[in-house]
Amino acid sequence: MEPDRLKAAVADQPDPLVFATVSGAHLYGFPSEDSDVDLRGIHVLPLAELVGLHEGEHTRARTWQADGVEYDLVTHDVGKFVRLLLRRNGYVLEQLLSPLIVHTTPAHAELVALAPGLVTRHHAHHYAGFARTQSRLFDRNGELKPLLYTFRVLLTGIHLMRTGLVIADLRQLADLHPTIAPAYLDDLTAAKRAAEHGAVHELVAPDTIRADIERLQGALDDAHQASTLADRPLGHDALHDLLVKVRLAEL
Repeated sequence: MEPDRLKAAVADQPDPLVFATVSGAHLYGFPSEDSDVDLRGIHVLPLAELVGLHEGEHTRARTWQADGVEYDLVTHDVGKFVRLLLRRNGYVLEQLLSPLIVHTTPAHAELVALAPGLVTRHHAHHYAGFARTQSRLFDRNGELKPLLYTFRVLLTGIHLMRTGLVIADLRQLADLHPTIAPAYLDDLTAAKRAAEHGAVHELVAPDTIRADIERLQGALDDAHQASTLADRPLGHDALHDLLVKVRLAEL
């Protein structure tokens, strides 16, 4: 990823951005040479496009190619993004807290500061559901990418339930949880770096993979049951105040 190219991409937007970060395989710790670059963030619609008859785009997506790499920029209007945060959406939480920052503002910093109060024990459902989807995809195509996504989201969910902290990088998660992370993850990530849509083939026995997925699913269930995180997001009023300030361009 070239920082100047990323900054130029997010600068060329019709509305101001609160933040833009890198998500996807680069955030998850297993990009390949031909991985897409997934940019995510928040834009701020003008008031006229919220209160008038001509409503603005609450989600905006743009895809383009550069030097053989596909770039994908998806942003939500700040109001939609805040509401997704309150719905215990793990995707937007990871985008907000991504350490791969392309563009930031004081409002971004305030949202990050509020994030710990938005984490609940019910975020486990997001990660369990995402893992099931990726596991079924791996069963169909046998590719490394959905398998790594399966392990990544399960370990992210377990860590979140145990600590209240969002970590999306599979390498960090494996280091933090050596007793439950499959020992062959380094081999899988090395193979994935060589080819975005590589197959598992003979890297790991299918029975071993299935047993490890089921074991981590059980560990996530146990972590959910034992979690001391709140049942519902806190800081609703603080989010409301922040949203109003951003809308009125006071922040």
